[in-house]
Amino acid sequence: MPIRPILRYPHPGLKTVCAPVSSFDSALSELADDLLQTMRAAPGVGITAAHVGVFQRLTVLELDKADGVRIYANPEITWFSDETMVHLEGSVSMPGATDEVIRPRAVRFRYQDLDGHQHEEEAIGFLAICIQHEVDQLDGIFWLQRLSRLKRDRLIRKWEKTKS
Repeated sequence: MPIRPILRYPHPGLKTVCAPVSSFDSALSELADDLLQTMRAAPGVGITAAHVGVFQRLTVLELDKADGVRIYANPEITWFSDETMVHLEGSVSMPGATDEVIRPRAVRFRYQDLDGHQHEEEAIGFLAICIQHEVDQLDGIFWLQRLSRLKRDRLIRKWEKTKS
């Protein structure tokens, strides 16, 4: 279970639309374990395979230790609530940079587990925000694209200053 290098913004891989997972084998389980260890070391609460340069639709979440680890292969949001909420977001690919993003408060989504079995769930609040954030990444949409141009440009300038 090695910790893998994380792609840093503005790496072009962060704009890559990920391919569906098609092999539910030991390699996928190993990737999920690596993602979990990489996310914990970052630290973060969510990570996708794209964050480590593997362009498959796999994401790992651990919102808190008590809630446990959630692993989603091929997640797809099938419904968004009309009600929205504002939440502070960031990325393991852009450490230290955060801003408020407005997203639907609830979602319904389907996914496969590591054995390839299909599931459907509804998520509300923080979990819904995290699901949307990670599915965006799998679709090649980096979270900054959810900000206004002014907020995005300001945040990028500030982040670039902290890197140098």
